[in-house]
Amino acid sequence: MDTESALGLEIRRARKGAGSTQGEPAALAEISERTVHALETATGNPSLRVLASVLNVLGSA
Repeated sequence: MDTESALGLEIRRARKGAGSTQGEPAALAEISERTVHALETATGNPSLRVLASVLNVLGSA
């Protein structure tokens, strides 16, 4: 598994572990639900700011 896929899997696990939908961390991180989906599936090219924002939101969940 590549690094992007592994990171996406960890983001998904953290979100589901917190009992959140993709929309909840998206709203808190001020990004789209589609961006959260792209992070989880390693199908986008998010900025480090976006990645850090999502990780911060999930870390405080």
